[in-house]
Amino acid sequence: MDLLNTLVDKGLRRETPTREEALAVLATSDDDLLDVVTAAGKVRRHWFGRRVKLNYLVNLKSGLCPEDCSYCSQRLGSTAGILKYTWLKPGQASEAAAAGLAGGAKRVCLVASGRGPTDRDVDRVSDTIKAIKERHEDVEVCACLGLLSDGQAERLRAAGADAYNHNLNTSEATYGDITTTHTYADRVDTVHKAHAAGLSACSGLIAGMGERDEDLVDVVFALRELDPDSVPVNFLIPFEGTPLAKEWNLTPQRCLRILAMVRFVCPDVEVRIAGGREVHLRSLQPLALHLANSIFLGDYLTSEGQAGKADLEMIADAGFEVEGADEVTLPEHRAAAGGGCGPGARETGCGSHAGDGVCGTAPAGVDAPAPAEPRTDLVAVRRRGAGTDLAPNA
Repeated sequence: MDLLNTLVDKGLRRETPTREEALAVLATSDDDLLDVVTAAGKVRRHWFGRRVKLNYLVNLKSGLCPEDCSYCSQRLGSTAGILKYTWLKPGQASEAAAAGLAGGAKRVCLVASGRGPTDRDVDRVSDTIKAIKERHEDVEVCACLGLLSDGQAERLRAAGADAYNHNLNTSEATYGDITTTHTYADRVDTVHKAHAAGLSACSGLIAGMGERDEDLVDVVFALRELDPDSVPVNFLIPFEGTPLAKEWNLTPQRCLRILAMVRFVCPDVEVRIAGGREVHLRSLQPLALHLANSIFLGDYLTSEGQAGKADLEMIADAGFEVEGADEVTLPEHRAAAGGGCGPGARETGCGSHAGDGVCGTAPAGVDAPAPAEPRTDLVAVRRRGAGTDLAPNA
């Protein structure tokens, strides 16, 4: 297929595909799916070999959020039966992180619900970062605390944070349809603040909220322009009790096409399969490792994930290997330059929850894809790990 040959050539040269080419990847048929995976896999292996980076989420504060993000089980007005608790103490968070590190994770993502941290919250998280790094000197720590005020990114960096996550989630044109309590521009500003403070920027998207292909391409091209080092791709988890509970738009095949498109647009960036992979990729998860070079180990913020042991077995059975703590994730040119999605350049929060087609409608004359069969049996609320007395899943 000429399209795929062109995209491979561009990916190996770190050239930007056209919007038309990115849209064409999303429009490929299921008959061509393995060809798409093979092509994107060539780009993934060129820049990242067969390594898979493991990341581990620690939910420092669950629920109780004043924002109205429609996809999130922690949102204002959510009736989802999730765990709700206030800030973990630094020692508790360090213990939770240790479980993921013992399972092979090299990055810990510290997440807290809310619009953004107060200065006191930054102090709390700084103490937590220090507690984790006292026990695990080489661990990467990514903070995900919402919108940052001036100076807060610098304080997190001084405390030892390596990265900051703040996802764009969807296109600028449809952002107001999923959230009204803050803006797309607010999110972009926080990513810029992280960059300016010397933190590795992590910013991604949520697919499956009823968006059009054009919206997916828009947000991925916007991410390329923002130049993050890592791009988490979340697949909406339609939690009962949220406005998007009825949104079941994804098939395993569509998820693979989305991951392939992200890889072609951001060829040398850490692409991470984030929330929802178990719900939507299901038995095709191993194929997704040919597209992404990073996953979350175990559970997510408010939902259960695949057992950590099963994640490790999946990686090995698919012919990949867990990236070691002494290995540099990014290609040499990006690591040396400080990161970036484009030529010459440099984890949901790290959120993984998201559902009712408020994110846009199909363009005129184009049939919307048939809705996927709801798999509510695969949506399980997290009841273990951080904030509970039960052992974590890692």
